[in-house]
Amino acid sequence: MKKYLIFGNSGSGKSTVAKHIADTEHAAHLDLDTLAWQPGNPPERAPLAQSKHHIDAFIASNKSWVIEGCYADLLALAVPQATAMIYLDLPTPLCIENARARPWEPHKYPSKAAQDANLDMLIDWIGQYNQRQDCFSRSAHDTLFRRFTGRKRRYVSNERED
Repeated sequence: MKKYLIFGNSGSGKSTVAKHIADTEHAAHLDLDTLAWQPGNPPERAPLAQSKHHIDAFIASNKSWVIEGCYADLLALAVPQATAMIYLDLPTPLCIENARARPWEPHKYPSKAAQDANLDMLIDWIGQYNQRQDCFSRSAHDTLFRRFTGRKRRYVSNERED
């Protein structure tokens, strides 16, 4: 049974790749955005222990799975059970281009208009990827990738093989 971790900057294609793998390998799919945030405005991160509980429950209830997100801290919780890792390390301008072309994500936004209202903030955030020093940064992703001892791939463009 395959157990994938997929990560990278926002707009790198994590959800697209995760959905493809989940569909072709009949694996359960967990988008960490669905559990990383508490409801509210402005949104705040959920406590790490709460997110860990949800991740552990997901892993325990699925033999094959794909977990995707930009949260190195949450992904690290699943590393001991993962069998494969995919790091989508695309150039920032390409991530921004992908974000602009992103279809509506109904699990994140009540409407396409609400998603688009957040686009300027998202593009600014994507642009900070190389400079940030948090769990969403290139630095954190590089460390997660480097330390993983299982099967792993790093992609630097939208061109991926099946």
